[in-house]
Amino acid sequence: MTVSKLENLTVAGAGVLGGQIAWHSAFKGKNVVVYNRSETGLASCRVAHETYANIYKQDLGATDLEIEQTKQRLVFTTDLEKAVSNADIVIEAIPEILDVKIKFYQSMQEFLPEHTILATNSSTLLPSDFAEHTGRPEKFGALHFANLIWSMNLAEVMAHEGTSEQTLIDTTRFAVEIGMVPIPVEKEYNGYVINAMLVPIINAAQSLITKGVSTPEYIDKTYMIFNRGTSLGPCGIMDIVGFKTIYNVLSYWGEVKNDQDMLDNAQYIKENFVDKGIQGIQGGKGYYQYPNPSFQAEDFLDVPDISKAEEIAKMALLA
Repeated sequence: MTVSKLENLTVAGAGVLGGQIAWHSAFKGKNVVVYNRSETGLASCRVAHETYANIYKQDLGATDLEIEQTKQRLVFTTDLEKAVSNADIVIEAIPEILDVKIKFYQSMQEFLPEHTILATNSSTLLPSDFAEHTGRPEKFGALHFANLIWSMNLAEVMAHEGTSEQTLIDTTRFAVEIGMVPIPVEKEYNGYVINAMLVPIINAAQSLITKGVSTPEYIDKTYMIFNRGTSLGPCGIMDIVGFKTIYNVLSYWGEVKNDQDMLDNAQYIKENFVDKGIQGIQGGKGYYQYPNPSFQAEDFLDVPDISKAEEIAKMALLA
């Protein structure tokens, strides 16, 4: 038994981040149930897990035995009662739509054991937005992960006014047990720490594209040269986050802030990516092609050959 005593995890939502949380937690020794409303979502998650298996072998040095043990700790289901009836902790990673989250928590209440802790992985919404709908607000808070969980191993811990101290302690211990660096968020704050910094950068970059000011590669070159040492620019980050999430975040905040530029950016993302089924790195295509996107090339930030000067200059000609 680990210190947190949270051995049985249910991850609700088999999307990009939900799938990563499930796989990584199983890799770290937790028993994991992945819940999704549709079999299609679960099938996509299983495919993603095969990709993660190879990544963990290459990047983390995982052995074949460790990968097999990880798979054995994972169960997939569309049955909500089966998913949560033995859970010590449920991490909710469903779409960033408040009404959808509220309905999920309401529907789950009758199946939960008394001791179960609940945590939302919401990237923008606050725990207090739906705490009263959980049926156990004292056992509820936020545990927000970053994409590429195995390398960007942050977990933001946020409470609402009714969250108990013990819930926060257990949630933080759980984060440490699965190899995360816990980041305490000392008050409820939309965007937490990561997205409070990241969303404005992504929105600014997307505005440059939406308005035809620059291209994804040149935006990322600018960002990466200005921030020497970083391996990603904002367009590469958008590919990793996934365009459905980007759309949900920009459209939500565009409405809340009455920000027309942000709403225009959300519409651009919808028309050019979401509606066309272009997911980002998860689907092999976004602003870049995967594997081997151009921003990973050794010469991506190099001074170009003089023969490229004419081509570059023509891009700056006013239409």
